[in-house]
Amino acid sequence: MHEVKVYDSSGNLKKVISVKKLNNRSQKLLESPSLFRKNKKAGKPPATPPKPGKTGASDT
Repeated sequence: MHEVKVYDSSGNLKKVISVKKLNNRSQKLLESPSLFRKNKKAGKPPATPPKPGKTGASDT
């Protein structure tokens, strides 16, 4: 694993993330993946509405 360099939109170096920090983050992620979830909402995902035209009943 290599250190990570973070740049802003104008190309200036903002920070350097060390290999040690990356290893710590990796260990935390293995122990509890929910810490690094992008969607912070807990619970079930919203149900998708049924597609139009597919009611599940036949017209016989």
